[in-house]
Amino acid sequence: MAYSRFAVYYVPPDGPLASFGAAWLGWDLGRGCRVSQYDVPGLESITEAPRKYGLHGTLKAPFRIAEGRSVLELEKATAQLAAALAPARCGGLEVATLGRFLALLPQGDLSGLQRVAGACVRLLDDFRAPASEAELLRRRKARLNARQEAFLAEWGYPYVMEEFRFHLTLTGRIDKSALPAWSKTLMRHVPTLPSPFVMDQIALCGERPDGQFELLHRYPLTG
Repeated sequence: MAYSRFAVYYVPPDGPLASFGAAWLGWDLGRGCRVSQYDVPGLESITEAPRKYGLHGTLKAPFRIAEGRSVLELEKATAQLAAALAPARCGGLEVATLGRFLALLPQGDLSGLQRVAGACVRLLDDFRAPASEAELLRRRKARLNARQEAFLAEWGYPYVMEEFRFHLTLTGRIDKSALPAWSKTLMRHVPTLPSPFVMDQIALCGERPDGQFELLHRYPLTG
């Protein structure tokens, strides 16, 4: 299959969290298929935006592959990177509000997650084609600060390095008045969350012709 973009994500392994994410969003990233959502009125609407990505934590945001580089080379480089990285650990995951979104956010010492994400951004950047003007304009609509603007110019994505905040997105934008109710609904479905949370693998994912992302390979962190 031809993929238009690639990304490096944390994708939960098979288990309660992955099953919840698929049923909540309606898309199984690991298997690359649509699944039935929980029977909750309005859920399909509020999860429309994140559905194409599935349950994931971004480490290197979606990018088009650079001219002259191949997918095989990207896979090899990602495998080599994972083999050199030690797993990351933090206190756990929790359901939280991130702006007007609901997401799973890490607790405690986040330095390990920052380390893994920073390495993915830096060491795989040779495979990223320069961002188009349309992509840059779209990012700038978020009213970036000076540091984020500099990162956008350098790395093609504004939320990296010290501006990076690991999270697993669960909804699109929700009206502020509706956030408490949706948070309660979410808590009725979310499984027991990992505590501690250990990131011991990264995943290379691809954007299919239909716009949906699917997992291509998992790579254990063995450094």
